[in-house]
Amino acid sequence: MRIDGRSNDRIRPVKITNNYLMSPQGSVLIEMGNTKVICTASVEDTTAKHLVGTGKGWITAEYAMLPGSTGTRKKRDRGKTDGRSVEIQRLIGRALRSVADMSKLGERTIWIDCDVIQADGGTRTASITGAFVAMAEAMKWMKKEGMIDEIPLTGFVSAISVGIVEDEKILDLCYKEDSNAMVDMNVVMTDKGEYIEIQGTGEERPFQAEELSELLALAAKGCGELHKIQKEITGEL
Repeated sequence: MRIDGRSNDRIRPVKITNNYLMSPQGSVLIEMGNTKVICTASVEDTTAKHLVGTGKGWITAEYAMLPGSTGTRKKRDRGKTDGRSVEIQRLIGRALRSVADMSKLGERTIWIDCDVIQADGGTRTASITGAFVAMAEAMKWMKKEGMIDEIPLTGFVSAISVGIVEDEKILDLCYKEDSNAMVDMNVVMTDKGEYIEIQGTGEERPFQAEELSELLALAAKGCGELHKIQKEITGEL
């Protein structure tokens, strides 16, 4: 049995609270077990510099762990974002852009902000899953306001962690499991079963092709469950 009593192929309890904040065009609180992330999507009427004059929009992300999110106080990023946060926010941006048609956004930017208020493993994957819902809600707002003619999405995106702990292949690792993992992996997928990103590391030992296949199958199961939850909130887009 795992730390919290789950079977190896079960994700943690998931709750996504939509319209969590008043001001952003899209906002959710996503809770995956004890991990909690506020994800917002804000629409800005300018595009990225390299897209000015092209008629195309842009989607970009920022990610931060707030001081009280971990056992030891996390210092705020002041002036310079730490390397881990930069890597994660780039991942979030890539994941969301992969299912968005920038030419249908017009010359606008959707800013995604993911703020971790409590961390217990899987903060980057929870951020992607929650950020997609916030982004979709912002796009629905844009359509309602007459800024776009249709929702410029080609699919849904979610992400989940998988790993090998004590030679057991498990889905959706909490922090204690992640810190003891022999193999650790984050998988980002569409609702069509397509892969957007696979980040896999042999922490304590190499892993074999057969193990990789089994881990990817676990990830597909988890992402499928997350896509179902996303669709219950946003409706079919």
